[in-house]
Formats: sequence, structure tokens, C-alpha cells
Amino acid sequence: MSEVAEPTMETGSISVHTENIFPIIKKSLYSDHEIFIRELVSNAVDASQKLKHLADIGQYKDDVGELKVTVTLDADKKTITISDRGLGMSADEVRKYINQVAFSGAEEFVKKFKDLKDKRDTIIGQFGLGFYSAFMVSSQVELQTRSYKKNTGAVHWTCDGSTTYTLDKGDRKDRGTDVVLHIAEDSEEFLDNARIKNILSKYCKFLPIPVEFDGELINKTEPLWKKKPADIQDSEYLEFFNALYPFAEEPLFWIHLNVDYPFDLTGILFFPKLRNEGELKRDRIHLYSRQVFITDNVENIVPDYLGLLQGVIDSPDIPLNVSRSYLQTDANVRKISTYISKKVADKLKEIFNEDREKFVEKWKDIEVFAKYGMLSDEKFYDKAEEFALLKNVAGEHFTLKEYKEKIAAAQTDKDGTLVYVYASDPDHQDTFIQSATKKGYDVLHMGTLIDAHFIGFIERKLEKSTWKRVDSESIDKLIAKDETLESTLSEEQNTAIVELYKKVAGELAMSVRAQALGTDENPVVLVKPEFMRRMREQALLGGMGRDFKDMVEVVVNTSHDLAQHIVTEGNTEAQETMAKQLLDLARLSQGMLSGKELTEFISRSVGLVGK
Repeated sequence: MSEVAEPTMETGSISVHTENIFPIIKKSLYSDHEIFIRELVSNAVDASQKLKHLADIGQYKDDVGELKVTVTLDADKKTITISDRGLGMSADEVRKYINQVAFSGAEEFVKKFKDLKDKRDTIIGQFGLGFYSAFMVSSQVELQTRSYKKNTGAVHWTCDGSTTYTLDKGDRKDRGTDVVLHIAEDSEEFLDNARIKNILSKYCKFLPIPVEFDGELINKTEPLWKKKPADIQDSEYLEFFNALYPFAEEPLFWIHLNVDYPFDLTGILFFPKLRNEGELKRDRIHLYSRQVFITDNVENIVPDYLGLLQGVIDSPDIPLNVSRSYLQTDANVRKISTYISKKVADKLKEIFNEDREKFVEKWKDIEVFAKYGMLSDEKFYDKAEEFALLKNVAGEHFTLKEYKEKIAAAQTDKDGTLVYVYASDPDHQDTFIQSATKKGYDVLHMGTLIDAHFIGFIERKLEKSTWKRVDSESIDKLIAKDETLESTLSEEQNTAIVELYKKVAGELAMSVRAQALGTDENPVVLVKPEFMRRMREQALLGGMGRDFKDMVEVVVNTSHDLAQHIVTEGNTEAQETMAKQLLDLARLSQGMLSGKELTEFISRSVGLVGK
């Protein structure tokens, strides 16, 4: 048998064949084919910016003239042309930058001119791949280019999407580059003026060099977020907001982000008015990198609870994937997220401290995401403690500290636990609210979508506190605070009336209890088990609460004269009719009667009035 040769130590380079990788770059690098416009226009802007920078440091001494990028569509010839008056390229530079896949001219430029470090963020390109996006929509791509350097001629380069190209003398007379795309049959959707204009408006409307299409200027070269906040009027912020969101209501207020250490970040975030709680839409913050639109999916860079904000974030320090289609999470992203959260908390605290009355007016729009932030972020909670408000059913607002001081005397149990009483729906729970307030208790209004979570959270946060909904099974202990209340019934009668109500309540009641609540309270009260109610609310928020039955505990007020009247009634049928009527009155007060049951209640009421 022959022996198997053992491998020997060696080093080498991995071979990458362009004929294999080129189709991947053309078809798979960018998920959305319209990106080719963004990439080619960005390249043209880079070429213009580089020339401008060279002129600034004296390395280009001729007249720069007007720097502009022009996009031209010729539907008859089936071409789209992107033209600039930037650096241009010599034949050697075409070989270097175009024929070498993934060679970044932007990266080389920044390295070569290190004294331009303060302007590095104006150079868009990073990977040297954007040019090849042209082949996603083109059967052939042409370059007509001429370098800004003297004694270099014009160059004409063509390629049909394969790995072969032609390089010849060109006919361009002045510096700059024309990229001519011969649109392929399967991409003729881009031979439409409106489509091209929409794409340019989406990706290029804030580029730093003028971009023109069909005789119209597409962009504003100095977006508002790049200016100093001290130099901006409120009217300018509102005008900018209206340009971003033409049909939206005027925002409540805004935050101007402007930081250069330990990362570069600029932007403006607007706090919108919410018409309803179901309007918590995402994807309303636009992420830019060097004034180029990247995405409106910023879930990693903006804390989730601030996802309903609107506006713009621009940072060259946000790591993007190769196609610049989405961001990648790293330490900088986490730092930026923390910074944004801090700025939002500081802004809310500032408004609260400067004009509390104005803050209270805006609280109904701020409340949901402020509470969400307190639930989600410990640092946000620490700041929000000072400005987060609780509102009672009388419409008064208190900070957490203020409210604790307000109710401390009247609502502290024997064991020192502070009892917070709240209503989720004051209209339906009015009977219970009236009962509680008569006894000296203050009732909060906690009716937002997030309050089911917030109540459980804040109950754990606040030392020695418990939260009880005003119609819960334990709140009657508060309602019956006066320990001298007496029942009008004997023990035997108590048992009898409990059995009577069990019969007429049927499956509605989890249990029936007889208790003296006071002569001025309703004869029958329905209360909901606190633990069951909380479970149901949590399940509803998770989309699973429809299977939970709305069961109650029936409390018969044995202090009420009608309790005595019912148990002394000799006619069993009459007893059941009266008990059923009082039970349905209690259900009606909570909006629990409808359909056939409501019809029967009305018919029974008419009959009783007749008697």
C-alpha cells in the first residue's frame, strides 16, 4: 500500500475569481434595486466634495465654479445619466477605482489628506462597491470622464455587466464624470420621471451638493439639523417638520441632537400629538449617514419606547452593512441609544421645571411613552420620577412624591401600607368612585393602554404600597372604613340572602357575600377579584384575553333597608324578582347589561313600576 502524503506548512492568498463574485455584487448586494440612484448620486457628490476640499487647502488652484450633480432621463434612448463636475478620473484612475472591485476611493482620499480629518464626514463612500449597483438595472454602463489634473485627456469606459470592459479616449471637454446607464428590459420601470424623482427625493433630498433632475433642484444642501440650535427659530423647526410629515399635526416640542464626542451625532426628534393610543406607529424616524438616507428602521439606535417619535438622526459613526441598507449594532450604537434617552428625559424635566402648567397640558400626549420608558429603562425612571404625573378623577395632577404626601394620612393601612385607589373607566365605575370619595379616599384615573403594566411595576417600585382598582373585591374594605356599620339582618337572614343571590346570579358570580356597607351605599355591589382582573388585562394586552370570563363577586349590602325588605317578603317569586332587579341595576351601572338581558331588565322595570 502506498502511504498518504502528510501536508507541509505553507502560506498563501485565497483566490477570489471576479467572474464568480461579480454577479453576486450586481444582483445580491442590494436588496432594493432603486438603491442604484442613491449610490451613483452619492459617488457624484463625493467627487464634487473632494474637489472642493482640495481647493480649500490650495491643492486645486483653478476656478471651482458651480458644483452640481445632474440626473437626466431619456426614455427614448432608454438611458439614465448622472453627471458631475467633480474630480473626474484619468485612464489610470479608472483602472484603479472602477476595474478593481471594492477599492474605496473615498477611503484612500481621507487617508491621503489627513489634514481634512475635520471634513471626513462629508465624504460618503466607504466600501468602493456603490458604482456596481448600476449593473442591477443596466444592460450596459458607460463612463465619460475627465480628471481635474492638467495634461490628462478624457476617458471613455464601457462594460456590459460581464468581467470584460473597453477603455478608450473620451469626448468630455471639462472635468467631471458622466455615468450613462443603458436600462435593461427587466428594469424599464425606472424610465419614468415620477419614479426617478420620488427615489431622488427619498434618498438625496439633504445631500450637501445641489442635485438637479428635470430642471428642478431636488435637495437642500444644508439641512436644519446641521445648523446650531441657537441660530434656529421655532418657525424653522415647524417648517422642517411639515416638510418631513406634510399631513401631520404640529408637534408638541422637539429636541435638537448635537454631539461630537465620544461619537458624532446630529438630528432633530419631534414629539408628536397622538390622536389615539392605537397610533403608536414605528418607522417614523429617518436615519441618515453623512446626509444620505439609510433607513426608517431605527429600532436598535432609538430605545423602543421612543420609537413613536418623529424626525431625523444623522451619524457617520453608526456602523452600516456593506450595502448601507441597514445599521449593525455595536458599542457606538448602544452609546447613542443611551444618549438619546438621556436627552429626552432632560428635555421633559426642563419643560416641567420651566412651565408646569404647559407640561400638564401636554401630559396626555407624553404619558404613554413616558410610562413605557419608566418600565423599560432604569435610568429613565430615575429622571422621570421628578416629572411623571398621576391624575385623579377630579382632573388634578401630582408627581409621585406629591401624591404620596396627599394620601398618606387617609389611605395608610394599619400595617403602614399606602393604598392607591384607581379607576380605569370613571364613567362605568362612577358608583364605586362615589362610594370611595364619600369615605375620604382619593381616586386616580389610570386608563391608558399601558397602565395595566405600569400599575404592577410602580407597586413594586414604591415602598410599602398597594394599588387597588375602585371596583375590586378588596376595595369594599376601604368603602366600609367606618367600623361601626351594622347589618339589619340576623345571621340566619344573612345566609338566606346569600343563597337567594347565588340562585339569581347563576354563572355570573364567582361568589356571593353579605356585608354591611352603609345605608347610603347601593343595595347590591359587584366587585371584581383583583388577581383575576390583572390576569385578564395582561392577557388582553397579549392578545389572548378574549377567553377570560368577566366574573364578579356579588356583595349584598346588609345595611340597606331593601335587604331587610327582600328577606321578609313571603312570596318566593317576588323575592327572586326583587333580587334579580337589584342585581341588574348593579350590572347596568357597570355597563354589563346588553342585548336580551337589557330588554328583560327594561320589561321587568316597567312591570314593577306598574305594581
